[in-house]
Amino acid sequence: MDKFIPDIYQKSIYTIDYKKLKKNGIKCLLFDLDNTIAPYKTLEPDTKVKELFANLSNDFKIIIISNSNKNRLRPFKEKLNVDTAYSSKKPFKFKYKKILEIYKFKIDEIACIGDQLLTDILGANRMGFTSILVNRVAKYETIFTRFNRFFEKFILKKLEKERILVSGEYYD
Repeated sequence: MDKFIPDIYQKSIYTIDYKKLKKNGIKCLLFDLDNTIAPYKTLEPDTKVKELFANLSNDFKIIIISNSNKNRLRPFKEKLNVDTAYSSKKPFKFKYKKILEIYKFKIDEIACIGDQLLTDILGANRMGFTSILVNRVAKYETIFTRFNRFFEKFILKKLEKERILVSGEYYD
């Protein structure tokens, strides 16, 4: 059950204490795309995301890591001026290892930010990265994500019962 527990839990990508992450040695931020940065049906980043990423790029290498395909990520890559890792098959380790190899970061220099326990948090924790859970930004999700959410509910209920991860009780 420990592999599903995020190191940090925040309301959104906008409430994360990035200064604290930098102070703690984080140099690279891996963001999930769908329902973390933008709703699944949104085709490009909004102004608020652009401003956040422009500010963060001064202190961090930013990579969008997503199970979505290259075409889905392309407008975000171009408009946010970030690198992407598409078709990542999170929570499997392959793309994470590739990122370590390409960018030469150490495990403790990477933080992963996402909205799903079964993909984003599990993947980050399996690699030993700092894992950051945020609330999803929209209700609409793909069938695959809805399938994951079904199982995620059971994990969340157990963690909430044990007062380990309680919805709306944010921590960093």
